[in-house]
Amino acid sequence: MVIITHQREKCIGCNYCVELAYNRWRMSKKDGKATLLGGVNRKGFYTVKVPEDELEENSKAAEACPVKIIHVKQI
Repeated sequence: MVIITHQREKCIGCNYCVELAYNRWRMSKKDGKATLLGGVNRKGFYTVKVPEDELEENSKAAEACPVKIIHVKQI
């Protein structure tokens, strides 16, 4: 299992996460920030548990994020 955490408020809307992991990320038309699909908000941190097969693409998205607000952890 893999846990993805995203601090949405700090997002600058660069779109790298969407390009690298389209199955898990979308850009909001309302505010231009990335949205973690399936993420549950807890005090500004959006978190979702995903299967192992999403680890690689989401790790690449986390590495590419210029503001380092995406965290991917394997459990």
